[in-house]
Amino acid sequence: MITELALERVEFTCGHCWHQWSIDYDVQHYRDGEGRDWEYFSRDGIAVDSPYTPAGAPPCPECGRHWVGRCAARRLIPTPPGALVTPRQPIMDAVGHRPERHGAPLLAARAHRQPDQLGPPASGAGEAMAVEAASPVRKVESQGGAGKGV
Repeated sequence: MITELALERVEFTCGHCWHQWSIDYDVQHYRDGEGRDWEYFSRDGIAVDSPYTPAGAPPCPECGRHWVGRCAARRLIPTPPGALVTPRQPIMDAVGHRPERHGAPLLAARAHRQPDQLGPPASGAGEAMAVEAASPVRKVESQGGAGKGV
């Protein structure tokens, strides 16, 4: 039984060339007859491994390396039948019902605005953070009202 349907936008940042991109995935949560829960991912109608695992991480479009994604946005899709007041239309003629949907172009997994390219971190930024974290000097903030010293 399908327990949840969602569209997830997954963002990737290549740790090698710093290219950023995002892909939309259809996600189904399914409970089998033995009560186990499963998660299925598809992209452009094709079943794929989870983009949150190394096996399912797509290659960077710039350099080809694989980087695991992170969920940037999510939209739940209600599963039928829903509440009794859920709007629905009976389908009287399955073959002739909205035939234009069969010829409609598919929404590609990358058919949305891609993230702005930020590029690699500024040189020395990582070193400054490492030095600051290793520094034994601590800043002390005042925790009182006016006139109280620390």
